[in-house]
Amino acid sequence: MFDILFCHSDFVVINKHPQVSVHKDDGDTMLLQEVARSLDEKPLYLIHRLDKMTSGILLLARNKQAASELSQLFAQRKVAKFYLAIGSKKPKKKQGLVKGDMERSRRSAWKLVKTQSNPAITQFFSVSTEPGERLFICKPFTGKTHQIRVALKSIGSPIVGDTIYNPSSQASRGYLHAFAIMFDFQGESFRFVCDPRDCTSNKEKWHQTSVSEGIQTWLSPWDLPWPPIK
Repeated sequence: MFDILFCHSDFVVINKHPQVSVHKDDGDTMLLQEVARSLDEKPLYLIHRLDKMTSGILLLARNKQAASELSQLFAQRKVAKFYLAIGSKKPKKKQGLVKGDMERSRRSAWKLVKTQSNPAITQFFSVSTEPGERLFICKPFTGKTHQIRVALKSIGSPIVGDTIYNPSSQASRGYLHAFAIMFDFQGESFRFVCDPRDCTSNKEKWHQTSVSEGIQTWLSPWDLPWPPIK
């Protein structure tokens, strides 16, 4: 269900496994309760969210004051987040920025539209991997629901195994992973990387040679030449 990556007096960083919900829905066990139980302490506070299919870094506060401070950092866009994704099909562009408003589509899906009133903004780089697939590293500037999943679909490379935006894809999971996070908290800088090759089975695509080689070049994602957002 999860692995604890780091414990601080005010927060905990975990690796959430794929197909684990952060909400008490679908009859799932409440993730926060399970993490708290493993630490033998009081309830934890959810600062941000990951989709059920998404694995990787999730930050949890250990008290109300820390929850308030960390939530403010996210609201003020002072937290840098980086995601890995494996897309199917060749994208319309290999790197750049996806920007546009998001609207409800059918059922639980969203779609990207051309208006820019409150746009979702996602930067990305990509490299070729297995035939018909591509590895992406994405840096979302905003935090909209399904933002990266919709962004990659909009450039013609929906995520492998994404049952909503790529229903024809046959895979054991949706290949989106919260890879790294960087923020300053109470005068100290924190950087965390959760390499999916360290915490998944050898059957998963993260271990394919071409994918692994791509991940290896991005282990310090904050050092990549991300253009400033205007």
